[in-house]
Amino acid sequence: MAGRSIPLIEVSGGPRERGHIHGESARTEIRHSIDYYREAFALSSGLRWPEVLSAARQWRGLVEAAAPDLLAEMDATAEGAGVLADEILALNARGEIVRSHDSAFASGTPAQDTAEAATTEPAEEVDGCSSFALLPEATGDHHVYCGQNWDWRVGAGPSTVMLRVVQPPKPTLIMQVEAGQIGRQGANSAGIALNANGLDGRFGTPPGLPQTVLRRLVLDCGNLRHALHVPNRVRQHIATNLLLTHRDGVAVDLETTPVIHRWGQPVNGLLVHGNHYQYGVPEPLRDSYRMSSPDSLYRVQVIERGLAAARDATDSAQVRKIITDTLSDHTGHPYGVCCHADPEVPAARQSKTIMASLVDLTTGEYRMAGGNLCDTPLELLPWNLYDGPGGDK
Repeated sequence: MAGRSIPLIEVSGGPRERGHIHGESARTEIRHSIDYYREAFALSSGLRWPEVLSAARQWRGLVEAAAPDLLAEMDATAEGAGVLADEILALNARGEIVRSHDSAFASGTPAQDTAEAATTEPAEEVDGCSSFALLPEATGDHHVYCGQNWDWRVGAGPSTVMLRVVQPPKPTLIMQVEAGQIGRQGANSAGIALNANGLDGRFGTPPGLPQTVLRRLVLDCGNLRHALHVPNRVRQHIATNLLLTHRDGVAVDLETTPVIHRWGQPVNGLLVHGNHYQYGVPEPLRDSYRMSSPDSLYRVQVIERGLAAARDATDSAQVRKIITDTLSDHTGHPYGVCCHADPEVPAARQSKTIMASLVDLTTGEYRMAGGNLCDTPLELLPWNLYDGPGGDK
């Protein structure tokens, strides 16, 4: 079945203005997301919605201390959508809430050996994404490309939107998010792109920032050094992989956790990451680590093999076709690079590719698809990264 047409939302002004526009424009998608996660939390963690909202409130002070403008934007999004502020906070901290349930943070008791206890069984399923960066030496047109397949719950698909944020003097952003979220993955007018992949593991550390805030802070940066420094200057709550690509032809991959960061760099102009620790399992998890996405082990191989052909492409159209064909690969179906719902899994827990993206950082062209690339074509967005405030095309 073909994917959906993704709503395009543009916001501008100060934090509250941006939030109000976001909430009003995505009211239907935000309410769908709340309805979906109300059910999903109950099934995956046994949490009733009032308990989810109570847990979400524990992140309010952390976000306010690290990024008060983003908390103001979230609260205004709730007002614009006509929902509770805690509901928007819950959408922004959904992964943190799930992986804090039954931990010291959720119960309010002192932390004690939670890393070992929580990793004796496979972790709660993470966003199963496949990300890549292609640098000039690896592309026939010598452009810089990046993108990903975003694999997540089928029920979350109808809440996804494309968000353009005009916020001078900060860079202008284009992001794909679940409606109501402050950030996820995208690119900015300074030529910095962020693609992200979930990683497993609970670490028993004090609470830290939600991923949506961490990723927005990265994309708000006007230069690559500041963007790379964000995970070092703030404390995050859960592990994630951050693949940063810059239009000048460099890429850096960061496997970030609350306790340790490791990094990787391109080989022959190509960098690919999935949902497993590719640079070594963190020490607190090493003795009992169980990955929730073992398909990541072959997805990375498939993408590396497929994208190697981009080096011999004759023009940009052929490079894009090679990338599209690679991200449509069904090796290991239904758990391939192009992920489809597994009919043997209960409907509420089924995952698939809910969005795919391809960014040409050389030209500023941003393409996306609202579903599997095997049956949904990439569409060129009407926004160029380098148009408007902060652009430099």
